Amino acid sequence: MLQVKLIVTGDDFGYCPRRNQGIVDCFLAGAVSNVSLLVNGSAAADAAKLARRHNIPIGLHANLSEGSPVCEVLKTNSSLLNQDGFFHGKMGFRTALSKGLLNMSEVKQELKAQVELFHELTGHLPPHMDGHQHVHVLPEVRHVFAEVLEEYGIKYTRVPIEPGLHNCDWIPPSLMDFYLGVEEDSFNTVDVFTKHGIRWPDIYIGLSTMGRNMSVSSIRSAIDSAILELTAKAPQSRTVTIELMVHPGYPSVPPVGGCGEGPDDFSQSWERLHELQTLIKPELQSHYKSRNIQLCSFKDL
Repeated sequence: MLQVKLIVTGDDFGYCPRRNQGIVDCFLAGAVSNVSLLVNGSAAADAAKLARRHNIPIGLHANLSEGSPVCEVLKTNSSLLNQDGFFHGKMGFRTALSKGLLNMSEVKQELKAQVELFHELTGHLPPHMDGHQHVHVLPEVRHVFAEVLEEYGIKYTRVPIEPGLHNCDWIPPSLMDFYLGVEEDSFNTVDVFTKHGIRWPDIYIGLSTMGRNMSVSSIRSAIDSAILELTAKAPQSRTVTIELMVHPGYPSVPPVGGCGEGPDDFSQSWERLHELQTLIKPELQSHYKSRNIQLCSFKDL
């Protein structure tokens, strides 16, 4: 029987105390098996303590788009900042990059500072490192990101190419455009990461199942159809690895939270609680068991 190793990663750990608590509750319920830490999050130190206390596998959610940098010299007069002194934002970062306004040596400096701060907070280097708002697969950034991972010996990352994404007609067109951009950037990143010896799970899921679109059946069918597609291409597969990206939590309550600018709409949304409640449903856990799906973290790959 095919063995499936599923990493359920709770992103944005460290964003605020309520997100931290929601992610920990999911971990203790056996619904999340791994977390990704925002070291510039307002509750990052608290998150690192919780991970240590509960023995939660933890990696780095590198952030170049929301809030403030952690590298001291970049906190003033850096190409990574807008006129308000914060990162450019999810779309602003992409615009600045496409106009050639971002200094890649500053990107590298900030990524390294985040790895160092992660080490300081947790006592170890991250076993995996991905990008907040998928910035790590963007042109130019992908090369610098890969260099940093190789320098620190960080073996694993995320490549957000989701099987069946094009058939998800419930995703609004504006969001689908963004997702398809992420997908194209990811395809163009594969060779770069491979060249640097970086690995990632066989299957990524998480765009089609985010927020209001998350349900037991949407997760189940995303996993089942992705496995079918993969085993059709490689029938000799004995083990399949999957990362399911999730954003559970108790919604942020302003002014607490965020990465320097206060909490955003995404973190304050009811959808964070909806994800939490969906992930802990017993019928999802029993589906994993029936399909021989074993929850694990990157260090178990």
